[in-house]
Amino acid sequence: MRPVSSAVLIAAVCGCSTETQLTQPRPLAQLTTSVPYTIAKLPSLGGTQSRGMAINTQGWVAGWSNRSDGTRHAALWRDGSISDLLTLGGPNSTVPWPGLNDAGMVVGISQTTAVDPLDEDWSCEAGSFLPGGTTNLICRGFVWQDDVLRELPPLGGHHSFAAGVNNLGQVVGWAETPVHDSTCTGVQVLQFRAVIWEPKKNRIKMRQLAPLPGDSASAATAINDQGEAVGISGDCDQAVGRFSARHAVRWDKNGKVTTIPNLGGTSWHTPMDINGQGDVVGFSNPPGPEDLAGDFIARAFLWSNGADTVVDLHTLPGDLFSEAFAINSLGQVVGVSFGGANGSHAFIYEQGVMTDLNDLFGPGNLDVFLSAQDINDAGQITGRVRDHVTGQVLTFVATPVSAN
Repeated sequence: MRPVSSAVLIAAVCGCSTETQLTQPRPLAQLTTSVPYTIAKLPSLGGTQSRGMAINTQGWVAGWSNRSDGTRHAALWRDGSISDLLTLGGPNSTVPWPGLNDAGMVVGISQTTAVDPLDEDWSCEAGSFLPGGTTNLICRGFVWQDDVLRELPPLGGHHSFAAGVNNLGQVVGWAETPVHDSTCTGVQVLQFRAVIWEPKKNRIKMRQLAPLPGDSASAATAINDQGEAVGISGDCDQAVGRFSARHAVRWDKNGKVTTIPNLGGTSWHTPMDINGQGDVVGFSNPPGPEDLAGDFIARAFLWSNGADTVVDLHTLPGDLFSEAFAINSLGQVVGVSFGGANGSHAFIYEQGVMTDLNDLFGPGNLDVFLSAQDINDAGQITGRVRDHVTGQVLTFVATPVSAN
């Protein structure tokens, strides 16, 4: 799960999306031999903040956008139009992970109108995935397809969280059980476990993915088309990474759990994505006194399927921390590097080199590309960019010149 400091880190309610027709987003950079990408900034739902979290093979983007009233809604961008995916009744919803498949199925989280009787913050608010100010509302994962928003049920507790979806329509995330767990801390009370949901026409199948033996909690963050899921295993803790992520793990298609190597610390070992070859990227704490205290000191990692160790991708120059968010079938990795004087910068890692995405957009670019959240097999990247004129933080799509 995403750390609080850098968070980008289900009853039956259906609704139709509200779509705004817009002109095709304009390119930001001139197409020259010195610029390997063309850039488009995408429209918002009326607010000044939005973020692309996932991009599929069609170039559709799922993510979130703030509205003019300050609420946040999950959004889908297609061919110059933005669709408001609405909510499960509460004020806010979002796509917090790369939760979009090639068929246009979108998964995410939403507040409901129901009040949590245990007064938990749960992962949705505790991880800053949804805006603060509205407390005690039960949060559920959702799946959106064909203009219908469906709620994803928990495991007998109150809350659920949907993170990833593959092209088979399998959805992964985590959900509360009814067990009062002694390893929970802060405002978290109930145990949670990783889940695979399979939404069918008239029902939603679900099965639990167990943690490693001896661990209390688990959460699944991504799943590939082979049905291999990755995620975390550890204590219940605060339901936002930290000691919930004592171990990075992978479940095979039958649900057997195994450990993924990490960078050597005790916490924040969090896979974020797995490609079709079984290669995994994410972030992990190295050893240190801050790690023992549960502080976030993580660096991006790449684990090649079957390797004995992970590769520390390090950071951009001058930064302290990094997170890898996505990997495509070509092994290209994208993410964010931060903790230095320059603030957050998007990166791409390929052929053993981490490159600041801002350095690839030509000398005429004055915008700041803050994070790269996903990359498809054509090399198209989405994330968030700060517009140098308006100061707004918007969703962008960077398309390689060779793909035009």
